Amino acid sequence: MSDGPLIVQSDRTVLLEVAHPLAEDARHDLAVFAELERAPEHIHTYRITRLGLWNARAAGHSADDMIGTLERYSKFPVPATVSVDMRETVGRYGRLVIDRTDDGALRLRSDDVAVFTEVTNAKRIAPLLGEPIDAGSRLVAAWARGQLKQELVKLGWPAEDLAGYTPGTPHPIELEEDGWQLRDYQQHAVDNFFTGGSGVVVLPCGAGKTLVGAGAMATAKTTTLILVTNTVSARQWRDELLRRTSLTPEEIGEYSGQLKEIKPVTIATYQILTAKRKGEYAHLSLLDALDWGLIVYDEVHLLPAPVFKLTAELQARRRLGLTATLVREDGREGDVFSLIGPKRFDAPWKEIEAQGYISPAACYEVRIDLPQGERLQYAAAPDDERYRLASTAPAKLGVVKRLVERHAGERILVIGQYLDQIEELAGALGAPQLTGSTPIEERERLYQEFRDGTTPVLVVSKVANFSVDLPEATVAIQVSGSFGSRQEEAQRLGRLLRPKESGLSANFYTLVSRDTVDQDFAQNRQRFLAEQGYSYTIMDADALAA
Repeated sequence: MSDGPLIVQSDRTVLLEVAHPLAEDARHDLAVFAELERAPEHIHTYRITRLGLWNARAAGHSADDMIGTLERYSKFPVPATVSVDMRETVGRYGRLVIDRTDDGALRLRSDDVAVFTEVTNAKRIAPLLGEPIDAGSRLVAAWARGQLKQELVKLGWPAEDLAGYTPGTPHPIELEEDGWQLRDYQQHAVDNFFTGGSGVVVLPCGAGKTLVGAGAMATAKTTTLILVTNTVSARQWRDELLRRTSLTPEEIGEYSGQLKEIKPVTIATYQILTAKRKGEYAHLSLLDALDWGLIVYDEVHLLPAPVFKLTAELQARRRLGLTATLVREDGREGDVFSLIGPKRFDAPWKEIEAQGYISPAACYEVRIDLPQGERLQYAAAPDDERYRLASTAPAKLGVVKRLVERHAGERILVIGQYLDQIEELAGALGAPQLTGSTPIEERERLYQEFRDGTTPVLVVSKVANFSVDLPEATVAIQVSGSFGSRQEEAQRLGRLLRPKESGLSANFYTLVSRDTVDQDFAQNRQRFLAEQGYSYTIMDADALAA
């Protein structure tokens, strides 16, 4: 017990006193295993979850480490029920093991016969198992490996998968470190991934997740399938691999709506994998087109639901997930944990910023009063219309103009959710717009003009949220978003975090209609960034006119 910034409560919530001198240290250590739930001005509320504890355990943190964090920073004694519960929950990870018999057959086993008996008699587990080997082990069909892991997580007994992976077809890949090398944290991420076998690496936007992927490929030296969010991202991966590795253009294929190339390293979009023809997934053959030794899932938090089912059948392939946040708005973090793998490496955003690898950023929430007529229209609207009315309020247009004037000479992204709003903003600012309907070639041209300064302002939809390399962007003005999406907020700030040749810091503005659901959703959106140590300065729109 200390005069620390934490209060640990028996319901597994942890309160953090934001103004305490040790608050940042406590936040850093707490984020290893707890999730931020609420982040008002003075007291932040974290929750200790089973999945958080299991991810921390898989990343090498013991129950003693985690309980020690609570005891070190807590004002009052940690409730005994919390300590006991944490030890028991952490202790469940790895009590069941999936491995192989001497003759190579897949099996589920446990040294705890009582737990094994309980689990194998469960209604959803029994059909996935084969014949008993002895009292503590049973055969598992190869096809059931992924589904078994999913069901075991739901049951509360996550299995450690030690069954190994097919090496795939060997393919020579080397990093060409001419004037550069993997940063320490990138190399640790690669090392931790291979020590664990499969799993997820969590790094801030702009911290070089693609280079971690390249490092993993150079370590595995095998045919590799890379799954990405869109075609622009596919081409950025291709360019980066050509620049950083020994791979040649003839060795890298693109498998998308436009091209259907299969090469030793193939980069495919999630959309093509989930495309259906006559009710069937039309491109599943890609998953078996070559003997892949490594599958890389870029932006793994965006993995579409159908890809989970496909991934359940790929458990013999080594899998690397890359993301800036494990947060999913659909609640399927457990499926990422069981099917891609647990978190193997996590670098807090502010830690990477302190090392100078990502740019400092100031976040602002600009609150706007709706005129009386619009306020009445909002009040009379049905619930499902209110967010659109609040987030597309015409009053936001003047605020955007003032912010663009305030940052004249900088590279500015104006980001919106609704196409008619994007069109109106682009017209008012005299800036080009970029949406999902913008052809790939046109997108790449606009991005390049933005990078070289020919086009200093871009009005973009959510297509620019992910895997877009715009290193000189210093300002983002978020006018509307996907309701309360924490992952989207993180990705949008992430567009600004690459260090600038100009030396300018980043400024991230969120425009919010006061006293509406727009303001409520904004608070939820900000939770993940608050967990990473970012705070939002509240500004009144009228102050910008001063």
